[in-house]
Amino acid sequence: MIRVGVVGLGAMGQHHTRVYSQLPCELVGVADVDTDKAREVGRQYGIPYYSDYRDLIPQTDAVSIVVPTSLHCEVALDFLDRGIHCIVEKPIASTLKDGEEMLRVARNMHAKLAIGHVERFNPVVAGLKAVIDQGVLGEIMIISTRRVGPFASRIRDVGIVLDSASHDIDIARYLVGRDPIGVVARSGRLIHPTQEDHAVIMLDFGRATAAIEVNWFTPHKVRTLVVTGSKGIAYLDYIHQTLVLHNGANEWQAVIPKTEPLKLELEHFLRCAEGSEHPLVDGREGVQVLELCLAASKSQNGTFKRPLMAQLTM
Repeated sequence: MIRVGVVGLGAMGQHHTRVYSQLPCELVGVADVDTDKAREVGRQYGIPYYSDYRDLIPQTDAVSIVVPTSLHCEVALDFLDRGIHCIVEKPIASTLKDGEEMLRVARNMHAKLAIGHVERFNPVVAGLKAVIDQGVLGEIMIISTRRVGPFASRIRDVGIVLDSASHDIDIARYLVGRDPIGVVARSGRLIHPTQEDHAVIMLDFGRATAAIEVNWFTPHKVRTLVVTGSKGIAYLDYIHQTLVLHNGANEWQAVIPKTEPLKLELEHFLRCAEGSEHPLVDGREGVQVLELCLAASKSQNGTFKRPLMAQLTM
C-alpha cells in the first residue's frame, strides 16, 4: 500500500488525516509545528507524530501538504526533490515563481503534483459538467457564483480571492472548457488585518462570462453556482449537493449521489501515486488558476486585465 503522511494539522489537515485513515493506504504519520496538536492527532489515530515535517520524508511515498499558503513551496519542494508525490491544498502557492518552481521540480523528479481544488470532486460539479457537455443548456452565456460566509480568523496569510474565489475560478474554467481571456475585479478590505476580504470578479471567456462573488461578512455560508445557457438554466448548491435544471417547459432535479468530495479527491490522489491516473488538477492547472487569482487581487479598481501565462507542459 501507498505510504502517506499529512503535514499541517489545522482544520483541513485533520480532515485529510481522517479520510486517509478510512482508505486503503498506510498512514505513516502526521506533522505540525504545534507539538501538542501533532501529539493529539497522532494519538487519536494511533500513528507517529512529529513537530518537524522532514521526519516524514524517508517514510512516505505520498503526502498531503496542508500548511499556510506562504509555506506551500518550501514544504512541497522538500518532498518533490525526493520524488515523493504531493497533493498541495489550493492555491498551489502564493506567487507564480513559487508555483512554477514546484511544477519544474515535480516534472524533473517524475513526482505527481496534485492541487487540492476539492470542488472539482463534488459530485454536483461532475453532474453539471455532464449536462453542459451533453448540450442540455445550449451555449453557455453566464456563470454566476456566490461563496460567502463569516470571517475565518485562522486565515491570515492570504486574502479571500486566493482562499475562496480560487475554487470558483477553477470551476468556471472547467465548466466552460477553456481559460478566460481577461480578468476584471473589484475588491476591498474591511476586517482582515492585511488582505482583501470581499471581491466581485468577472472572467471574460469571449462568448461567456463568469461573475464570482466572495465575502467574509455574510452571517451564514452560501455556496452556489448558476449557469445560464441559450436553452436552459442550472442551479447548483455545493453544500447540499443539489442540481436543479430548468429548460423553460420543465424543471427537474438531477439525481446526484451524495459523497464527501475530499474522500473522492484523496482516493484519486492515491491512484495517481500508484501510477494509474494523472491528477485531475495538476501543477500546471494550479499555476494557471493562481495567475488568475493574482490578477483579480491586483484589480482593486476594476480595471486590471492581463494576458494569460505561457502554456506550461507537465
